[in-house]
Amino acid sequence: MNIVVLVKQVFDTEAKIVIGGDGKIDDSNVTQIMNPYDENAIEEGLVLKEKFGGEVIAVSVGTDKAQETLRTALAMGADRAVLVNDPAIKAASDEYAASQALAKVISGLNPDIILTGRVAIDYGSKIAGRVAEALSIPHVNTVTKIEVDGAKAVAIREVDGGSEVIEVTLPAVFSAQKSLNSPRYPNVAGIMKAKKKEMKTVTLADLGLDPATVTGKLQILGYSLPPARKAGRVVEGEPAQAAAELARLLRGEAKVI
Repeated sequence: MNIVVLVKQVFDTEAKIVIGGDGKIDDSNVTQIMNPYDENAIEEGLVLKEKFGGEVIAVSVGTDKAQETLRTALAMGADRAVLVNDPAIKAASDEYAASQALAKVISGLNPDIILTGRVAIDYGSKIAGRVAEALSIPHVNTVTKIEVDGAKAVAIREVDGGSEVIEVTLPAVFSAQKSLNSPRYPNVAGIMKAKKKEMKTVTLADLGLDPATVTGKLQILGYSLPPARKAGRVVEGEPAQAAAELARLLRGEAKVI
């Protein structure tokens, strides 16, 4: 079974966001990690490989820094990796442009299953649907369980107030929810093996894509940090007095009651 897992490098959730002098986010001193939901996708790919055989291929779009995240996927157990690194993709910087490149890579790998996280924690992007549309194959989002039977798969996905069971014909794209599994941690042996595994870097030209046609649909006009949070207030006095004053402030100033 050929399994492709799409991963994205994102800022660590503890990272401090800094806007540089050029008005863009400065990532020079920021720790970047694999998108947490993509960890679940990698894990599911490894579970399927252990059950059915085949290989797990990690694929990403990004700069040279994204190699770190792909190395993490390799250390977890993925067999090889492909990175799409092209200035045109970076300039476009949106889901549409990335999905076109990813779809082209995937089509050349002939996968049975494509896995990825349900959402990226940085920009909230959900690229799986775009990739599935570009490949004209089914897509099941927010998956909490996958069972493969020959050329078909049954997936359970979260919906408001419950769950939904969907059967699809493979190949198909599945977006992992955190409850799908518990990702394994790379061990020392896995990290050492990852250094020797294949990581291929390709450009749009290598994929046979014209950079002029892989253009973004989103234009970022600028970045700004949220206003600084105001300091809290301490309501002093006797309990009854303080409670009455607090109620007045919540009603009159905060307007939450």
